[in-house]
Amino acid sequence: MAILGWILIILLFAVGMLGAIFPILPGALAIFGAFFVYGFFFSFEPFGFWFWLIQSAIVIAITIADYLVSAFGVKKFGGSKASVWGSTIGLLAGPFVIPAFGLILGPFIGAVLGELIHGSNLKHSAQVGVGSVLGFFSSVVVKVVLQLLMIILFIIWI
Repeated sequence: MAILGWILIILLFAVGMLGAIFPILPGALAIFGAFFVYGFFFSFEPFGFWFWLIQSAIVIAITIADYLVSAFGVKKFGGSKASVWGSTIGLLAGPFVIPAFGLILGPFIGAVLGELIHGSNLKHSAQVGVGSVLGFFSSVVVKVVLQLLMIILFIIWI
């Protein structure tokens, strides 16, 4: 039974880390779920108030940072709300529409289309598209660092 517990925990950690890149996966919530799997299979005893408070704060920070960092990339390059929405839609739809390159092209195309719809010229729209891709990559870095911190804290705590 212990082996099954560890397999599930490691699987949830892997899904969580992949979620930092692929927005369709639960990311930090999968890692958070691994803590409950540990508790059910082994014990909740190592986890006290501070563990749950710190981990919950990290999950909230990841959720907020995910949107803000991506939106900041678009806004930094002069994008409108339409390009933020376009980038977000492109990020979610891109991997399905363009499987090999959708994670990069999706936010770029979405931001460009959003900015064109907003009334900007093609040059400015392309710059906003670049900003959306840079924002996405920055968001991935932030999520990977914070999610690794969650896993490291878990290992230290147990």
